[in-house]
Amino acid sequence: MPCRAQTDRSTEKNVNAMSNTIVSADVIVTSPSRNYVTVKVTTADGLVGWGDATLNGRELSVASYLRDHLAPALVGRDADRIEDVWQLFYRGVYWRRGPVTMAAIGAVDTALWDIKGKALGVPVYQLLGGAVREQILTYTHATGWDLPALCESVDHVLARGFRAVRVQSGVPGLNRVYGVTRGAQAYEPAGRGSGPAEETWDTGAYLRHAPQMLRAIREHVGPDIDLLHDVHHRLTPTEAVQLGKAVEPVNLFWLEDVTPAENQQLLRQVRAQTSVPLAIGEVFNTVWDCQQLITERLIDYIRTAVVHAGGISHIRKILNLAEVFQVKGAPHGPSDVSPISLSASLHVGLSTTNFAIQEYMGYDPLVSEVFRSSFTFRDGYLHPGDEPGLGVTVDEEAAARFPYEQAYLPIARRRDGTMTDW
Repeated sequence: MPCRAQTDRSTEKNVNAMSNTIVSADVIVTSPSRNYVTVKVTTADGLVGWGDATLNGRELSVASYLRDHLAPALVGRDADRIEDVWQLFYRGVYWRRGPVTMAAIGAVDTALWDIKGKALGVPVYQLLGGAVREQILTYTHATGWDLPALCESVDHVLARGFRAVRVQSGVPGLNRVYGVTRGAQAYEPAGRGSGPAEETWDTGAYLRHAPQMLRAIREHVGPDIDLLHDVHHRLTPTEAVQLGKAVEPVNLFWLEDVTPAENQQLLRQVRAQTSVPLAIGEVFNTVWDCQQLITERLIDYIRTAVVHAGGISHIRKILNLAEVFQVKGAPHGPSDVSPISLSASLHVGLSTTNFAIQEYMGYDPLVSEVFRSSFTFRDGYLHPGDEPGLGVTVDEEAAARFPYEQAYLPIARRRDGTMTDW
């Protein structure tokens, strides 16, 4: 009898393994108002997991990486072995890291977590240890070319229920500025066409204008609204210190990307000379990219996004390291990552103690025709929902109605014509 029982258990194990076998991995590129790259992983028992692989301005590079390299190696593997698959695609290739590689790995990883949740009938956050909060604080963007327009935009955001808002305005003397579109309600950096648009940048004009603008908005909204501002990598450390000191009375939630993220050791100068909270890291792809910033506590918030940092498995490692050094998570969440990534970020956020806030720009109505999501927004907070898996499905027929369109992010030049950071 013992031998027979052992044989039955082995047979059951083999059957389960076969049902979890990945039989296909497909890549979908669609453009409902903007370009998105999606991976669809299917198991032998018919479960489907969805992952986002969007890399704004380089979408087809990630689509090729997935279609030509990862998908063939994924078929036939056990969908339950999420960490092993991650290690396979990261350590099993000589060329590591980088946004294309990590976005592709992140898409597969997220899809496998989606499958795992569906197989067990629970939302992904339950697989990550369960909820540590009831809801997730979120912020969105308010923009205006001049101060009256910006105040109007802020009022509109607050009327929608947000209690935290990122504010960006035009700069006197400049015709185009990051984060703001003149005369438009929404900012869209990626332009359709044959090449990138060019912006002219003047650091002095910005440094004269930004502190005044932020002080005016603080006076407009009062002390209880969280205000954020993005510098977008434009300043040297010395200039960043000047800005930080100037805006300390504004009591910002954070200053984001005050200097290029690669210059990690130079953040020591900024951190030592201003108390303004600093956020950085949306261009980072691995825990090694942000290791120094976290372990020396040169920042207050780490901005790595699920889609660009290797998926749920790897961003959890980044946030675990950050927790040790009292750095909080605040993942990048613009509308150029799909609702799949936003949902994945919310599942991580609901189950992660040092998760502080989630960026949420919202989506064009066309996006909802392709991506059906269970996450909800209410009174300034987001929740991923309780559907099994990530709670996002993709309508492939709808996706096919929106073919890829070439789009480029802008570039920036100083007044003398030299390139600077966009």
